[in-house]
Amino acid sequence: MFLTMTFRWFFVFSVSIAVAAIDDDLIPSTLDGPFEPVTVPYDVSLRGNAVDLPDTDPRVRRCVEGFEPEQISVSLSFNYDSVWISWITGEFQIGNNIKPLNPNTVASVVRYGRSRVPLTDEASGYSLVYNQLYPFEGLQNYTSGIIHHVRLTGLKPSTLYYYRCGDPSIPAMSGIYHFRTMPVSGPRSYPNRIAVVGDLGLTYNTTDTIHNLKSNKPDLVLLVGDVSYANLYRTNGTGSDCYDCSFPETPIHETYQPRWDYWGRFMQSLISRTPIMVIEGNHEIEEQAGKQSFVAYRSRFAFPSEESKSSSPFYYSFNSGGIHFIMLGAYVDYSKSAKQYKWLERDLTNVDRTMTPWLVAAWHPPWYNTYTAHYKEAECMRMEMEELLYSYGVDIVFNGHVHAYERSNRVYNYTLDPCGPVHITVGDGGNREKMAIEHADEAANCPEPSSTHDEDMGGFCATNFTSGPAAGKFCWDQQPDYSAFRESSFGHGILEVKNETWALWTWYRNQDSSGKVGDQVYIVRQPELCLGSIKLPKSSFADS
Repeated sequence: MFLTMTFRWFFVFSVSIAVAAIDDDLIPSTLDGPFEPVTVPYDVSLRGNAVDLPDTDPRVRRCVEGFEPEQISVSLSFNYDSVWISWITGEFQIGNNIKPLNPNTVASVVRYGRSRVPLTDEASGYSLVYNQLYPFEGLQNYTSGIIHHVRLTGLKPSTLYYYRCGDPSIPAMSGIYHFRTMPVSGPRSYPNRIAVVGDLGLTYNTTDTIHNLKSNKPDLVLLVGDVSYANLYRTNGTGSDCYDCSFPETPIHETYQPRWDYWGRFMQSLISRTPIMVIEGNHEIEEQAGKQSFVAYRSRFAFPSEESKSSSPFYYSFNSGGIHFIMLGAYVDYSKSAKQYKWLERDLTNVDRTMTPWLVAAWHPPWYNTYTAHYKEAECMRMEMEELLYSYGVDIVFNGHVHAYERSNRVYNYTLDPCGPVHITVGDGGNREKMAIEHADEAANCPEPSSTHDEDMGGFCATNFTSGPAAGKFCWDQQPDYSAFRESSFGHGILEVKNETWALWTWYRNQDSSGKVGDQVYIVRQPELCLGSIKLPKSSFADS
């Protein structure tokens, strides 16, 4: 799989010259790696204001009347020529005697065009209402407003579009908003900035994160799970940093669904003009009557599932210029015999690396995590899927779940590998739960193996290491060599793909002044080294 040393030296030398034209600053690149592990000491003053915004905060209050649209958002379809516009009309209800609204009473219409006036094109979509029901005395039920999803098609690449949404017959239309489509797919065509954030919630820390994120003017937002944290509340609106700790006797894990509406209102100023792509986290499970789960997640967001040949909102893919994104579900079946795995094989097989050279994957819980929190929790998923992603040359993996920041060296199967992806954990968006500050490799912090099992993720796979420096142990005795940088702070990241081989990753901490970075590195693809003679795993979908 490796080239001769002479050719490899020539390739690295050639790419090193190329980066000089990109940036004169001495920003390290993965060609300089693997890097010696770095841990930034935890600053106890950085907990920030981890208190949820109350329902009296003007940023989460309902500011429209009747059936005027609110919680407006844009999300991408599979390619640049299509986007989804979503919004909500009507008020939610919560209580013992709720009566769901009728979606058929309000039309789902978007008027749009390349000029602000007139908006020459029109598209219609569909609408729905969802319920969150608890068949227990004393628990309040919830029914949403009318949720609308409209797909716009036939759009031009890298083009600014204006739009209004609502029902023109009532009339109940929104003001005029705008968005910019993604660039056409190609090896030299990329969005300027992609923001990556996880585990947001809706605290005052979250508001700092989003304020800083907005200042970076992203073209796309990637949210890697754990959105509103509505499940940290009982149906009466009583919240806690740890639901199970505070309410151990509840007959079912309750949620307070209005937190979703508050989140949608707060985020509208960003995601009504910047497309957002979301994948589910554990806080989106939200079990209710009839063993239903993920209902709010499935209802409130539009996903390019059908467009990417997926049968599920829990896993899908899309293109953004020369980047192919794969969004995977950790809380649905990921085994080699499951629909998700077979879809992933098909999707990877169909990727044209001459048109989308970059391959980026995202899901919620990280495979490579050195914090005590959620240590080895996703080991079963890693064992099922890692070989497939590695074989197709995935370049970067984004995760959340762990409430801290961590960037890996290129790694595969816990071993440093120049062709493995860089794994980046950004579960530091600012939610009200505790920040992860303890590391599993520190004395007395290694968790007991059976405690790492998450029943929502399948079986138990977190056994001792069989080889390497930690052979025969469950945890390393020092920061693992695959962990390049870790820090317990809130923040967000920005990915800037420069060309078909170089991308700049920057992580910004909330506490820093504008323009200062917490971590920065060029991630460099080496296709001649890593994609020249790959051996793919035996297909499991040929007969499906």
